Amino acid sequence: MPDSPDPSPTLDPLTLRNPIGTHVQVGKGLHAGALASGDAIGCETLQVFVGNPRGWALSAGDATQDRRFRDACGERGIRTFIHAPYLVNLGSPTPKTYENSVAVVAHNLRRAAGIGAEGVVVHTGSYVDPTGGEEKHAAAMRQVREGLLPLLEELGDEAPWLLLEPTAGQGRSLCAGVEDLAGYLDALDHHPKAGICLDTCHVFAAGSPLDEEGGATATVDRIVEIGGPGRLRLVHANDSMDVRGAFKDRHQKIGQGHIGEDAFRELFAHPELAGVPFILETPGSRDADDPDMETLRRLRREAHGE
Repeated sequence: MPDSPDPSPTLDPLTLRNPIGTHVQVGKGLHAGALASGDAIGCETLQVFVGNPRGWALSAGDATQDRRFRDACGERGIRTFIHAPYLVNLGSPTPKTYENSVAVVAHNLRRAAGIGAEGVVVHTGSYVDPTGGEEKHAAAMRQVREGLLPLLEELGDEAPWLLLEPTAGQGRSLCAGVEDLAGYLDALDHHPKAGICLDTCHVFAAGSPLDEEGGATATVDRIVEIGGPGRLRLVHANDSMDVRGAFKDRHQKIGQGHIGEDAFRELFAHPELAGVPFILETPGSRDADDPDMETLRRLRREAHGE
């Protein structure tokens, strides 16, 4: 029996400019679980894990669920993203962790291509060593280059993006906040498929002045200056429980933390972010009665005078 058709919502201009969604659980499968959950809470875009986020196992997925998910999202214009597992650390001094990290990123890129996802978000990692030191940092960056550049070289023009997500600065981060993107992109030869995921909580924790008037605008301007236009492909929209520069990755609901609503209005208004999806990772953001989705929609309207 053929699959029943999926609903096809009409997308308004603001939705097309900045679709808003959240990270959803896969549960019963990408179509029966993730997409159905996204529909229930009104997602215009989705982010998922395609395996255990805290494990190394490479899940092959379900071919039927994958196909239905890919086709339904394509028909409805729902843009999707994969987040790589949290264990991935291309800078790890532990050989097995490094080898597993490369294998997991490669697997997630293949899965992204298979389900029609636009990109794979990868945390930029840490060199772990508590003593620090330039030598340890340089060795970790060589690992990043040796692990990721061959994967990027394999990607064609229509392949998913590898989306680098700077961390909040905890530990011995290789890329904490905006300024460290320069060295990271240099290590990857500014490859045209190396994109950026801006996590607002992370860059704020690492020192970006999102809590100041014009601070979000200046942050995006600096990202464009470092990476060039068109490289910023996704925003993780999160407020912060902690003050600027605290180096703590603790997400808060939009407008209830130390970043505040004005930063998100600025982000929605920035010309470089035209067409860039916003994914919530705030506490409770995938609950049916959570207000964050509507808060972002309101801020999107206000940013454009509607």
